[in-house]
Amino acid sequence: MRFKIRKKNALALTVAVFVAVVFVYTMFKSSSLPQDKPKQGTAGSSEKLETLSIAQNHSPNRFLYGSVFEMKKSVYENNFRQFIMNAEMFQSDPELVIVVQVHNRPAYLRLLVESLRETAEIHSTLLIFSHDYFSKEVGEIVQGITFCRVLQIYFPYSLQLYPNEFPGQDPSDCPRDISKDEAKKKGCLNADYPDSYGHYREAAFTQAKHHWWWKLHFVWERVKALQGYSGYAVFIEDDNYLIPDFYSFFKRMAALKKSDCSDCDILALGNHDSPPLFQDLANKVETTGWVSTKHNIGMGLTKDVYYKIMGCASEFCTYDDYNWDWTLQHLSSQCLSKPLKVIAAQASRVLHTGDCGMHQKESCKPEAASQKVQTILQSVKSYLFPDDLVSRKLDSVKSSPHIRNGGWGDIRDHTLCKNYGKKL
Repeated sequence: MRFKIRKKNALALTVAVFVAVVFVYTMFKSSSLPQDKPKQGTAGSSEKLETLSIAQNHSPNRFLYGSVFEMKKSVYENNFRQFIMNAEMFQSDPELVIVVQVHNRPAYLRLLVESLRETAEIHSTLLIFSHDYFSKEVGEIVQGITFCRVLQIYFPYSLQLYPNEFPGQDPSDCPRDISKDEAKKKGCLNADYPDSYGHYREAAFTQAKHHWWWKLHFVWERVKALQGYSGYAVFIEDDNYLIPDFYSFFKRMAALKKSDCSDCDILALGNHDSPPLFQDLANKVETTGWVSTKHNIGMGLTKDVYYKIMGCASEFCTYDDYNWDWTLQHLSSQCLSKPLKVIAAQASRVLHTGDCGMHQKESCKPEAASQKVQTILQSVKSYLFPDDLVSRKLDSVKSSPHIRNGGWGDIRDHTLCKNYGKKL
């Protein structure tokens, strides 16, 4: 029998033989290498990578302020890393979490940090600063804190990151006071969605509610340091000032809630009453229905109450009021199974120093605010740190609906707000 080899078959056979020879040679060379000695530099490179990884996870926040792109990148990286400052000095689990909503008021933020430094037992807390404005000055104030653990988180939908598009003010958005018919003729983006009073959204007024709701989600759902934490988070703002016995008074209030008001939802450590009443009310608390205009400062709540509020998330996000506290008042009276109940300090342990803000931006006088605070502290210092608290029960507040303030009619705000629970 004779074999007939075609050119195509010969070529294929040659290639197959070549591949087989290369494979055998490679296997022989690898088997001849010493098995107990890795190639030079491999172990060292692995150790360097591991060291670099540890260093990156345990190094302070790095924030680039140059461009919008750099700031967005910094926001997402730092929210993922969640570096805890001073963790090596304060290694026990936090007994209390204090969450500060920070905008662009560095002078007032300095006053707050000063008050925190003077607060008794502050080393037992974790401070979380939630920023919606990013500047080197504000960042350095927070990063200068050495008296307790500190975490900075960053609102990723800040107007600063979206200056010419939603959730910022898009140039194609409808002017605030244009009529709906005019808006439709003009063809502006949100022509179909004015608020209850016929006005169109103003980004500067919607941000605070967005930030508050995002912050609530992020603190309870995403902060790694709080996994398994069952205590309270107290929510304050950058223009608040804590009285020195704030933490001591909080602990007594928490104990009293446990024994005398187990159905209370919120601890309110602040109010807006006049300080001269302090000496008569220094050790007094009251239990009553939560009122947005009175109990929206120094609010302490647990994760259980957070979940209770989340049951009305859709209502929070669609209710036409740009104020988070008035929206929460609406949930309390119209959505929750029963109104929110509060145990509140009658002598406020949280002062409001801000004389300017969302509606007043040109009358900021932090020096005058500082002097006022010092005067108050001098007048109340003899009445701080009471040994026991005296409680009185007031009638629950009637759950009648309030008049909404508007400013939250745009469907884009509703949608973004609802998505915070999904993408943070």
